Amino acid sequence: MIQTDVDLQPFNTMTIAARAKYFCAATTLEELREALAFAREQQLPILPLGGGSNIVLTGDFPGLALHVGLKGLSFEPWQGGMRIRAAAGENWHQLVMRSVELGLGGLENLALIPGNIGAAPIQNIGAYGVELKDSFEQLTAMEIASGDLVTFSAQQCEFGYRDSVFKNDGKDRYLICEVVLNLPATWQPQIAYPALQQYFAEHAQAIDALTPADVAAAVIDIRNSKLPNPVEIPNAGSFFKNPVVDESLYSELKQKHPQLVAFAAGDHWKLAAGWLIDQAGWRGFQNDGVGVHDRQALVLVNPGHRCGSQVVALARDIARDIEQKFGVTLEPEPRFYP
Repeated sequence: MIQTDVDLQPFNTMTIAARAKYFCAATTLEELREALAFAREQQLPILPLGGGSNIVLTGDFPGLALHVGLKGLSFEPWQGGMRIRAAAGENWHQLVMRSVELGLGGLENLALIPGNIGAAPIQNIGAYGVELKDSFEQLTAMEIASGDLVTFSAQQCEFGYRDSVFKNDGKDRYLICEVVLNLPATWQPQIAYPALQQYFAEHAQAIDALTPADVAAAVIDIRNSKLPNPVEIPNAGSFFKNPVVDESLYSELKQKHPQLVAFAAGDHWKLAAGWLIDQAGWRGFQNDGVGVHDRQALVLVNPGHRCGSQVVALARDIARDIEQKFGVTLEPEPRFYP
């Protein structure tokens, strides 16, 4: 059912107050098709909504805000491992924990990432050395222009660092409906990430005895220790991507800043954006209800429930400062609408 003049504050984890000219909560493929047909007839732009954790609303939306609430989750044995089919409206963290409960490995490093399944491939979500693409098989999406279903393989998704075809050539062309993942029959913990190494050393846990549940518990503890719960402190998770720089710039920065936090990424280096922002003095910054989290400088917070333009203004001030101090460009992770 199409509604008019709907408040979108409950549908974004930044709790930004904005209104949509039209709104539809679709729980079936047919409802999704009907909503898209309405938008085409009215020549309306589409605002896809899921968990609301990766968007910043900079004003009222003049088109159709479409909440994709498709449900369905199944686990099927496949070639010795496990195939998972998950509808777009399923919660990502709940999927991870369900897999861990079943003793399955492969997703545990991605525990507690906010949002729903449908948004996961768009960002190629990742954390602690693991990305969605590592266990991805295929997805089914609905073409906005026609309502037709289209299947994308991993190769067709063109996954990159926090990137996919859906942020490039496929931007605003598809709504993801279902994601299929494959978890291996044999599992090895991926714990090379320094925070995990430190955690297991401090807790005196034997690496060769770890289970997926152990790794998930560690990831959850680490995230809870430094990342705010959006229910308690409105935020959109990590606000900036970790910038990737060439060897020359990395060497120059490392010489000037010996404590620089960076990770090798092929023949490039991935810098810790949170470290850069922290070093520039932004951690804990507050101004008129928006600010930077006091335990993780990578997270912008909106405890005052301020408008999106204030959040964007703060993000641009931070990015400009990092550019001036380090010669590094920060790119936001969430998408700004409209």
